[in-house]
Amino acid sequence: QVHLVESGGGLVQPGGSLRLSCTASGSFFRFNAVRWYRQAPGQERELVAGLAYGGATHYADVVKGRFAISKDNAKNTVYLQMNSLKPEDTAVYYCNVEIVYSNGGGDDYWGQGTQVTVSS
Repeated sequence: QVHLVESGGGLVQPGGSLRLSCTASGSFFRFNAVRWYRQAPGQERELVAGLAYGGATHYADVVKGRFAISKDNAKNTVYLQMNSLKPEDTAVYYCNVEIVYSNGGGDDYWGQGTQVTVSS
């Protein structure tokens, strides 16, 4: 079993920055693809950013140039650097990690969510 813990959310003024972290614990071999999603009140969950195992990244149009996804394999941690934040970025942010086990099997895990509020 793998457990994901998110941190880094909070209240920030428009134009500010936050870095979200998502750390995996448990027994596994490596990450495969990793992603960040967000869900605003009354809205569907949407994909914000993705990072493939090979290094290719994908960003939603509304965050391109402002957000950056990365990972540190040694720390089993995925990051989302968010700059130039806007009120419309306010949402609960969730990490989603594809885990590969040493036997070659895999599973998909979600973090518990962290609230990001952008407001003056």
